[in-house]
Amino acid sequence: MANTSSAKKAVRKIARKTAVNRSRRTEMRTYVRRVEEALTAGDAKAAQTALSDAEPKVMRAAQKGILHKNTASRKVSRLTARVKALTK
Repeated sequence: MANTSSAKKAVRKIARKTAVNRSRRTEMRTYVRRVEEALTAGDAKAAQTALSDAEPKVMRAAQKGILHKNTASRKVSRLTARVKALTK
């Protein structure tokens, strides 16, 4: 348990940041899942639309420190390749 006032304030700040990060992470995963579902369904048009919505969310998560930037780039790259393969 935090004993000093500064430690108590730090606990409050961490709780707020955790809530924001959890929300951003959940939103990002939702958008990525939409791309996955469109790929599974074989709907190229929906997959392309979902990818264009998901890409900024993933990269924004990397900017905010929720994902590493290389992880975000890898996710986007792999999803893009799968969508491109579906359209052929």
